[in-house]
Amino acid sequence: MQARATADVVRNIFLIATEESGDRLGANLMKVLRQRLGGAVRFEGVGGRSMAREGLASLFPIEELSIMGLSGVVKQLPKILRLIRQTADAVMQTAPDALVIIDSPDFTHRVARRVRARDASIPIVDYVSPSVWAWRPGRARAMRRYVDHVLALLPFEPEAYRRLHGPPCSYVGHPLIEQIATLRPDRSEQARRMGMPPVLLVLPGSRRSEIRHHMAAFGATLGHLQAQGVAFEPVLPTMPHLQQAVGEALKSWPVQPRVVVGEQDKKAAFRVAHAALVKSGTVTLELALSGVPMVAAYRVGRAEAWILRRAINTNSIILANLVIGENVVPEFVQEDCTPEKLLQPLGDILSDSPLRRRQNEAFARLDAIMSTGDQPPSVRAADIVLATMRKSRRAN
Repeated sequence: MQARATADVVRNIFLIATEESGDRLGANLMKVLRQRLGGAVRFEGVGGRSMAREGLASLFPIEELSIMGLSGVVKQLPKILRLIRQTADAVMQTAPDALVIIDSPDFTHRVARRVRARDASIPIVDYVSPSVWAWRPGRARAMRRYVDHVLALLPFEPEAYRRLHGPPCSYVGHPLIEQIATLRPDRSEQARRMGMPPVLLVLPGSRRSEIRHHMAAFGATLGHLQAQGVAFEPVLPTMPHLQQAVGEALKSWPVQPRVVVGEQDKKAAFRVAHAALVKSGTVTLELALSGVPMVAAYRVGRAEAWILRRAINTNSIILANLVIGENVVPEFVQEDCTPEKLLQPLGDILSDSPLRRRQNEAFARLDAIMSTGDQPPSVRAADIVLATMRKSRRAN
């Protein structure tokens, strides 16, 4: 336990989070920092609704940075650059005891570089590592110039930073660790998970572009599966803002899934699911922690695919595979994301096959791989932020 600040010293911490996931991380971090500092702390910066509930008055609404696709970024570039300058100026005016940048590296790292160039004494902590282990590895070494410590969500990231000569990096734990109880079935849910017909989750993505790229192939795959006489109950979890787009895409599906909307219903579906057909992303780790065998796919536009093929240097793009350290989840990327190729492995994980057993055995190791001991991620993160502050001459 870190010592609390004395009542007459109020620490000022500037946080920047521009996406919903980062906003949640920031809110939990703020809560623990307030506890650690006995309330003697003031927060400023950029955040969303969760951080607002913890007392942050955001410099601007984070929705202003909800820009999708390359063309959208190009059109909004003057606005993005203005917000970067505005945020960096606000940091300098605040002169905080620490700057915590949370994810969104295209925005937050540009702010951090400006701040470091103007005042090298402000300690900067990066919460959520950019994927230096997957692409653009030179970023790790470059980050040493403007980041004092990286808080990693994935257990293999500290070693990647050592290998790539980046700044100090500590594994603090993934927020999913704190949600395990909501992802795993109780006795009755486990009975449904193993019952007939098996529940098959269909997860085409959480963005409109992902829906557009995956829905047709996923729907056709289910049609082929049904034509082969395989029994299954399809369930498609989605979020309210995607419900209309999903509904339109489902009109052409030969098999109609039950659509569930919202985070709570999604987790309820995870707890009874027998298998999943999923778009690659964080959700693969969520399914693995829930113990749901899966087949993963990923398709993007041609321009993005051309860039990714030349940039990515890992032997898998599936997060669950990367954390486990073994390619147990089959992945079908770009031109391989077809009903013909998805069909066989999907049938395998719906049955008691070697593929299904191999995945279940690998998923059972995740608790040990991702363990943070008896400290939740937000506590570990807060303690490193405070330790980094103490090392700086501003805290002395």
